[in-house]
This record gives sequence, C-alpha cells and structure tokens, in this order.
Amino acid sequence: MSKDLVFITGASSGIGSALARAFAARDARIIGISRRGAAVGEHFAVDLADPGSWPRVAALFSKEIARATPGRALLLHCAGTLDPMGFAGEVDSAAYTRNVLLNSAAPQVLGAAFLRAVHDSGAGGHLLMISSGAAHNVYEGWTSYGAGKAAVDQWARTAGAEQERRGGRCRVLAVAPGVVATAMQDEIRAMSEHEFPEVAKFVELHDSGALREPETVAEEILDLLDRDLPNGAVVDLRELADVR
Repeated sequence: MSKDLVFITGASSGIGSALARAFAARDARIIGISRRGAAVGEHFAVDLADPGSWPRVAALFSKEIARATPGRALLLHCAGTLDPMGFAGEVDSAAYTRNVLLNSAAPQVLGAAFLRAVHDSGAGGHLLMISSGAAHNVYEGWTSYGAGKAAVDQWARTAGAEQERRGGRCRVLAVAPGVVATAMQDEIRAMSEHEFPEVAKFVELHDSGALREPETVAEEILDLLDRDLPNGAVVDLRELADVR
C-alpha cells in the first residue's frame, strides 16, 4: 500500500510541527516547507513571504507527487504570521507587506499549484488550510492577519466548489483550531494594549488553562481528514469535537 505524501507549510513549530509528528507516527512521508527545519520528515527550505519562492514550491509539488504515486497527496498549509501587530497605517510598511504576502497571497498561489499537481498526476488529495476566528471577528491590531484568514476561508469555499463541479480528486477544507498553545500566543501576550487592545483577553485564556495543546489539535485534524465533510467546508474544530 502506498504511503501518504504530506506537504506541511510552517512545519517547524506550533500546529505544523505537531501535524508532522502525528503523520510520522502513521508512517507517512512528510515534506516540511519552512525557513527552519522540523524535528521529523524532510525539509524544503523556503521563505513563503517571498513570492520568488512560490514557483519552487509549485515545482516541488509537481515533481514529488508525480514521482511518489502516493496513496494520498496532502497539503496542510499552516504557515502564517501576526507580525507586525498594530494598527494599519502605524506599523512598519515592509513588515506589513510580508504579512499580506504570507497570510493572503501565498495560500492562494500555493493552493492552486497543489490542485494543479494533483490533477496532473491523477492522485487523490486533500488540501487543508489553517484558518482562525479572526477571519470573522474584529481584532484591532490584527488587520492583515484577519483579512488573510478571511481570504483563506473564501478561497477554500470556492476552490472546493470548483473541485466538485469539475469532478476533481482533491477535497479542500479550511479549519479554525481555536486558541492553541503556540509561540504565536506567546507573542500576543507580550504585546501592549496600545498595539493590541484585546491583549488582556488572551492573557486570561492562558492563565485559565483554556489554550488547546498542538498535539490535540493535530489528532483532531487527522480525524477530520477521514470524515465525510463537504468539499469547501470551513469548520471550527471546537464545534466538531462534540460530534466526532
């Protein structure tokens, strides 16, 4: 039986790293796509905030999927950033541009490249993007991050519908994991109220033990991939936990 071939962006930390470990335990072949290497699997070094890197990732998808003839080809897009936190028009312009490229543009470009590679190879596939409650809630100081997650949600809805219309072999999902104990949460709690007015809420979530562990989230995502969800579904793991 062929192994699953799993591409994970942002595999060096947080949810991406936990997913890499979870898939490794299931004997999948893992290729982490990030600036820094991950603890498990192969590493494809790239800065996804640089548009010049995107054609290299697209070529990786095409080459590896065609060569591996996997049981399933999966792209789990976890890469994202909150930096710079602060109000639009007040933060560093270059950092803001990198945020927009990584959170809004890269998921769409890489997602389209993955769909093309899966289609050309004839493999079956899953494309799952990590979303956030910030896609539909206003958090002042997260302007570009929230807009990026909203873009991810709408892209997943539409690409999933397109796959269904064309009889595509890839199922597209966007998944909000809830508030997870990652380095990103550490960054949030270190912000000033001036930069992020709701910082006290996230401090309280941490202090009350409400943050979810990355390993728990990773296992729930693996379970999600085996469920019969509609193509293009945008879901919140916390809402699905009670109906597993």
